[in-house]
Amino acid sequence: MLILGRREGDSIIIDGGIRIVVVSCDRGGVRIGIEAPNNVKILRGEIAQQVAQENQRAAAPADASWMATLGAPIAAGTSTPKPSSPEASA
Repeated sequence: MLILGRREGDSIIIDGGIRIVVVSCDRGGVRIGIEAPNNVKILRGEIAQQVAQENQRAAAPADASWMATLGAPIAAGTSTPKPSSPEASA
């Protein structure tokens, strides 16, 4: 990791046309501006982490009982019954 000291108005240039500018500094933190080509994705670190976690959760095998509550067919070998429809009792 490269650590640099910068003041308001100072910038850092990264290969590929990415420019990071220190907009303001105060006790609450630092505000930065980022200029980059349109094809470069810029995400806050915590958002990128949330997206990665949600992708992992979505890729996990589905619980058969949860699927049954949606009325999805149950795979062979599971013991969770499919909920009955209101039309079946009429």
